[in-house]
Amino acid sequence: MGLLSLLTTNPTAFVIIALALTLSLTAHEFAHAYTADRLGDPTPRRMGRVTLNPLAHLDPFGVILLLVAGFGFARPVPVNFNNLGRWGMVAVAAAGPISNILIALLCVLLLKVLPGSNLGDTILGIVASVNVVLAVFNLIPIPLLDGSRILAGIFPNTLGRSLMEFERLPYAFLIVMGFILLARGPLSNIIGTVQGWLFGLAGV
Repeated sequence: MGLLSLLTTNPTAFVIIALALTLSLTAHEFAHAYTADRLGDPTPRRMGRVTLNPLAHLDPFGVILLLVAGFGFARPVPVNFNNLGRWGMVAVAAAGPISNILIALLCVLLLKVLPGSNLGDTILGIVASVNVVLAVFNLIPIPLLDGSRILAGIFPNTLGRSLMEFERLPYAFLIVMGFILLARGPLSNIIGTVQGWLFGLAGV
């Protein structure tokens, strides 16, 4: 179920989750762009992606899909991996999920050390949960996701080549979306386990 259902049932939760997703998706894509830029690829900067401005990263169709179906995406950062090399590709791909993990850990730390308040705890908890979802989801080793790019960099001549060729197929996006829909149950279990472990660190 998408976020639109919250507009009538819990408008406050809708606003908090929408802002958390905006922040988290922006941080994720900025991390990709910044890492590629620092490693010597001028493409993200030339395309205006080395910025924390959400408008540079959010995809209109991805946002609509998120509101309606409960999952979506931001605009992928254009990167020329020929400028980065094998391990540069791994670093750029990993930077997005790592940024989400760091945000989630920061929220958990704040939950642990700050005086408790209902609204503050709710916001930090939602931001942490959203970032766990993004990190775990993007680390799935299937084409078009960061986990696939990481594998492509580690195994460039075998598995990586097959994954990159699959991404070029015109129907790759539909196949990946179908897989995500079919695997929502197991993915939810994995995400729930990681979230439970993370919040256990904060004693919440």
